[in-house]
Amino acid sequence: MNILSQNTAFGGMQGVFSHQSEATGTEMTFAVFVPPQAIAEKRPVLWYLSGLTCTHANVMEKGEYRRMAAELGLIVVCPDTSPRGNDVADELTNWKMGKGAGMYLNATETPWAEHYQMYSYITEELPSLIAEQFRADMSRQGIFGHSMGGHGAMTIALKNPERFKSCSAFAPIVSPLTADWTQDAFEKYLGADRAKWREYDACALVEDGARFPEFLVDQGKADSFLETGLAPWKFEEAVKGTDIDLTLRMHERYDHSYYFISTFMEDHLKWHAARLG
Repeated sequence: MNILSQNTAFGGMQGVFSHQSEATGTEMTFAVFVPPQAIAEKRPVLWYLSGLTCTHANVMEKGEYRRMAAELGLIVVCPDTSPRGNDVADELTNWKMGKGAGMYLNATETPWAEHYQMYSYITEELPSLIAEQFRADMSRQGIFGHSMGGHGAMTIALKNPERFKSCSAFAPIVSPLTADWTQDAFEKYLGADRAKWREYDACALVEDGARFPEFLVDQGKADSFLETGLAPWKFEEAVKGTDIDLTLRMHERYDHSYYFISTFMEDHLKWHAARLG
């Protein structure tokens, strides 16, 4: 693990690191905020997954999470959204596909399968590195994210309920099978058989029997992607009749930006901390 930068913030440490990933076959960059309490004891880990076009840096620079994370004693891990590098497949004119748009899945189709193994990277490889290099209590993990990252957080939680104790999302893509900005990418990553897409779709996972105790979802009503890309009411419908507890909060005048995310970031951190102990 290489240290790219370390800065003191609110008594803790905001670091940016890189390492050679076996899952993606590339160098991967990620950010970690370590609260001051970690000097004395292991602390809970909260994973933040970013959205399309983002890197590890977007939430680190705009998310305004450090003060509350330091107060609550939360380690916050912010991975990149895709593999990077000159040899990594990409579509330069398509921001919904390729670099910055890994969709938190394991691609099966050529040429994407060679490097786009983000599900394995997020759920297996990077957690092992965090456990090894930081004073992290891996028995207390939560996960949240924004947009594509909200999709990633919800599907990963649904598929790994024994690992995560909490999950929330800002404006998540709850149904990539039907969202206008994910169908093209899913077909290229996973092939034309839409049945294979279901393991990376929160609504489909619930319909197929996956369970997670509860979700917190915040969504802006002025979000330009609301109707055709996000549609949180589809997840609300999917969980009806199950034992999944969904808190869906719709907010007037808020859009899809980090102004929206930073407004409700403290709510999410407190929500996770209450469940992580």
